Amino acid sequence: MRRINWVAGGLGSLSLLAQFSLKAEAELPHSSNSSLDLAVDTLSPPLRLPSRVDIFNSAALAKAEIENGSTLLEFAHDPAIAPAKFTQSIAQLPSSFSNPTAPVADRLATDDSAMAQVNSVSELSDVQPTDWAYQALKSLVERYGVVTGYSDGTFRGQQALTRYEFAAVLNAVFVKVNDLITTNQTSDLDPEDIETLRQLQSTFSPALNDLRDRLADLDGRTSELEANQFSTTTKLQGQAIFAPTIGTQASLELVSRVRLDLLTTLQPDALLLTQLEMGNGRTDAIGEVHNRDQNLLGTTGLLADAGGVEYAEVTETPRIRKLYYTFRPQPNLAVSIGPKIVPSDFIDRNPFANNSGIDFSSGFFVNNPLIVQNQIDRFGGAGIALDWQLSDSWALRSLYAAADGDNPQQGGLFGDRNQGSVELEYSINSTSSVQLQYTSATLNDTQIEAAGINAHWALDRTVAVFGRYGFGSYQGFNSVLAQNLDLHPQTWALGVVFRNLVIPGSLAGAAVGQPFITSNLGDATQTNFELFYNLSINEHFSVTPTFMLVTNPNNNATNPDIWQSTLRTVFTF
Repeated sequence: MRRINWVAGGLGSLSLLAQFSLKAEAELPHSSNSSLDLAVDTLSPPLRLPSRVDIFNSAALAKAEIENGSTLLEFAHDPAIAPAKFTQSIAQLPSSFSNPTAPVADRLATDDSAMAQVNSVSELSDVQPTDWAYQALKSLVERYGVVTGYSDGTFRGQQALTRYEFAAVLNAVFVKVNDLITTNQTSDLDPEDIETLRQLQSTFSPALNDLRDRLADLDGRTSELEANQFSTTTKLQGQAIFAPTIGTQASLELVSRVRLDLLTTLQPDALLLTQLEMGNGRTDAIGEVHNRDQNLLGTTGLLADAGGVEYAEVTETPRIRKLYYTFRPQPNLAVSIGPKIVPSDFIDRNPFANNSGIDFSSGFFVNNPLIVQNQIDRFGGAGIALDWQLSDSWALRSLYAAADGDNPQQGGLFGDRNQGSVELEYSINSTSSVQLQYTSATLNDTQIEAAGINAHWALDRTVAVFGRYGFGSYQGFNSVLAQNLDLHPQTWALGVVFRNLVIPGSLAGAAVGQPFITSNLGDATQTNFELFYNLSINEHFSVTPTFMLVTNPNNNATNPDIWQSTLRTVFTF
């Protein structure tokens, strides 16, 4: 959509308003079915409503988004679709939350699109007396009171104007003029303004009628939502994955996992997250090979999560996987604390490889296995996480989680099976960033030290690349393996992601990597490959064919190479 100057075209004066209407008619696209259409950027996500729509303060429903899971990709880092970082202001739950596997940080985002009536042009911080449209804007505010500003005190005159916004402002002018006529204050009306309004009313009559119908429908939908809402303070979100899978030396299996998120807001800048999880306990072909001997590098591996689909081997017994409370003591600092902290919610996040329900299915391509320890992340642990936005470009995050923090016999909060991590992120620009990471962990009496790097780069709106690398040490007697470990592993993964490949709204990706490179474990190095193609059927349902290949499973050359195909179906609600 072309950039249209709101001030110059729509709010300069009623005469300029009339001139703008002709310009808008010429520039904004129409369909054959309606004279009031959405001006949609051809690079925007499909079926997306304009994020600046604010009709009579009903923005929360009017700007509803249609997304695939959480967000397909953040290639342009559109603030309306990109996952919000912990360091953003958290004022309310956004309508864009639809991914129950995303961290609380992604759900606490500021909606600064709320607009309010302006009583004086001086209230708008970005409008100066030297601006060429200042007097015209001042006249509209003082004579008709139809100008609105954003909640941050700005007018944003250079921001794009949708046909809905223009129709809403025009309707407000009509209401104001009718009030003046009804109260016999016609002396305040300029005859030229009345003639201008007649022309505009004729031009935008279909748009205004459509707008009124939409508002009437909105009132009904709002009343229905209020009458049937789950809770006044708690929002329920869910994700169900059903995935038939078949592979080398394995029969057809149906793997499933269901997650329910309860998001409770007791204060506008705080959120309590409770996540329940259950599955059917089934495994895939890759998992079967890993589980034949000591499962070192499988989905539930003792040393790393580098197996097949991440949603396999989830027990049938419902359990609490996440339970923590997030609040903001300072505007640039978010704190999360609770008995079930999941490290991957806070560190090693990547917009292109971080969600097994949307992008890559393998846990290895979702997280660095040395930085995010499998035994902590898969089940959660008691602890605390901090997210500190140092500046627009720099962010510092840290966390501590103890998997057996609720069991004093296992050492409690500071006993065995714990992980402490720190991460420094530098956002190079809106399309690329680099994260430096360090993890210190104790698992089964083995001391683990690891460092890593996570980077991504969106080449354009449709193609992005990412990579992870890590190195570390595993030292000491492992009580589960019953052997002394002296390992110095390395890990790496590289991938590319394509958006709108062949089919609009689709998401495709390919990745390759080696999860645990060391000469002291096995006689070979396991290598993982994955291809996927995510096709979003609608905002609640997606289908993703996935193909995986794992060579030398568990770093063992005697294990067969495993080919696996999976059809991941995801329902979100």
